[in-house]
Amino acid sequence: MSRVKGTLKEDLTNDKEEKIIKREETIIESKEKLEENIGQKKETINEQCEEIETVNTLKQSEESVTKETEKNELIEIDNILEQNEENNTYKKEEQQSQINETNSEEKKIDFLHRYTIAITIISILLFIGLLAFSTIFGLTIRNSNKIVNGIYIGKIDISGLTYEEAKEKLKIEYEKKKNQTITLKCNEYTNEFNLEEIEANFENGEALDIAYSIGRSGKVLKDNYAIINTYIGKVNINPFFSYNEEKLTKIINETAENIPNKALNTSYSIENDRLIITKGKLGNEVKKDELKNLILNNITNLAQEEHQIDIPIIIQEHNNIDIEKIHKEIYKEAKDAYYQKDPFTIYPHIDGVDFNVSLEEAKVLLNSNEETVIIPLKITIPNITTNKIGTEAFPDLLATYSTTFSTSNTNRTTNIKLASNKINGVVLMPGEEFSYNKVVGQRTAIAGFKAAAAYVSGKVVNEIGGGICQVSSTLYNTALRANLEIVKRSNHRFATGYVPLSTDATVSWGGPEFIFKNSRKYPIKIVSTVTGGKIKVDIYGCKEEVEYEVAIKSETLQIIPMKTEYRTNASLPEGTTRTVQKGHAGYKSRAYRILKLNGNVISKQLLSTDTYAQLPTIIEKN
Repeated sequence: MSRVKGTLKEDLTNDKEEKIIKREETIIESKEKLEENIGQKKETINEQCEEIETVNTLKQSEESVTKETEKNELIEIDNILEQNEENNTYKKEEQQSQINETNSEEKKIDFLHRYTIAITIISILLFIGLLAFSTIFGLTIRNSNKIVNGIYIGKIDISGLTYEEAKEKLKIEYEKKKNQTITLKCNEYTNEFNLEEIEANFENGEALDIAYSIGRSGKVLKDNYAIINTYIGKVNINPFFSYNEEKLTKIINETAENIPNKALNTSYSIENDRLIITKGKLGNEVKKDELKNLILNNITNLAQEEHQIDIPIIIQEHNNIDIEKIHKEIYKEAKDAYYQKDPFTIYPHIDGVDFNVSLEEAKVLLNSNEETVIIPLKITIPNITTNKIGTEAFPDLLATYSTTFSTSNTNRTTNIKLASNKINGVVLMPGEEFSYNKVVGQRTAIAGFKAAAAYVSGKVVNEIGGGICQVSSTLYNTALRANLEIVKRSNHRFATGYVPLSTDATVSWGGPEFIFKNSRKYPIKIVSTVTGGKIKVDIYGCKEEVEYEVAIKSETLQIIPMKTEYRTNASLPEGTTRTVQKGHAGYKSRAYRILKLNGNVISKQLLSTDTYAQLPTIIEKN
């Protein structure tokens, strides 16, 4: 900066000097002209004087020339001299003015030069002072055990705290956060959960290390800049936390499944001798990835008071129905079941399936305005079914498990019987997987399912197919005891009463699924029966050379106390209350599968660690 200003001064000085020289030259030229003019005038006067003298000499005798003429001539000469004197004075004043102006400009240039030097010196002194101050300040911060000003973790202010004080403050805030409810909302629909349900665990150590390290790198300029930056604008560090990805996904899928006016893709299922095609429809579809990011951002922001998230949705169109493609997918020719002994292998029967109408007639049916279209099927039963070779092909009972239910709820009982009948008789070859949703099919009124109590979005509601999770949970326990590989299983959001904690298996169409694999050497067969208020699921097959004794152990790790919610209902008589939902506690639990051989424990496999939310008791009052 100093170099640039010095050059400017030199340029200004040179320019001014050139102007002064030019003006001096002009003044000199004017002076010379003036002197020349005066000289000329003097010569003229002298000439006139000489002429007068000559005239006087020559005409001394002539008295005709009056004294008045001489007087007039003298007056004229005086006027000329006076005018010359005035011109001379004006030129001198103009010259003096130019000289004064030149001096003024020189003074201005000199002042600018001095001002530039002063500003430069002051700037240098200020910079040196600021550097000295920030250095001392930075050293003070580094020698302190407190976090610098303007530092936040998850928008929680930890400025001026020691590492341990900040750690304790974050712990307190996190404990508050764990018990806060996050509400997912779309118009009148809501789905609520808290951090316990997704096993969120904040790891504040790394965030605290970052916060404490600000201004303590050991590099003076870098530290000073970092410290000054925190004073000018706050620095927010996101807390580090972990969570159960599967459990959060389950909540998001549950939300997507129950969103109002949900968009539906075309789907179909076979129910006995009917092909049921459900037409897709235009509707809401949840942006799952965006919703997940919104949830994680809300959790990260510890200080945020608003925990309601608007569910992001898009309007989704349904896909078209390709009836010819569906026909190719379902068409099968009937095949008898058979088995061979060496090596022992069972080949289950295949029912023949075909449309009982022509493709053109099926297309006409699809053109109706009905949301669900039923196309009759022609089912051909082979002569030898898998059941007919049961005692030979599946001689050994590998595992059995049963649960009980109340028959007073007729709709729930109907759903249990339907699901049980659908899994009954299923044969799995070695390595083959069993999908509960695929075998049972979509739970619809046309398929015979009824509306019964079920847990949806944290509430007890009536839902088509309510009760079928008891069948899937009973089958899960049988599969565990048959030592089969579990591919996919999810626990319910709330604890169930028909199986121990961590031994349930929830299912939902388009959502949670239960899948296991026949990981044994030989084929297996599922036999499911419902008698009175009892569901019994058996798995038959052939025992292997080494058969283990299987035990399932359930452990309760924590009890989450139940809450009671009070709601105002002005329609109730004054001073009265009404319980609209009975709640229960929540739990943290885990389950093991223990294999024994000759009474000795061979292995202990952790099956799952689960969290069950507390279900609040809801009481209305006026």
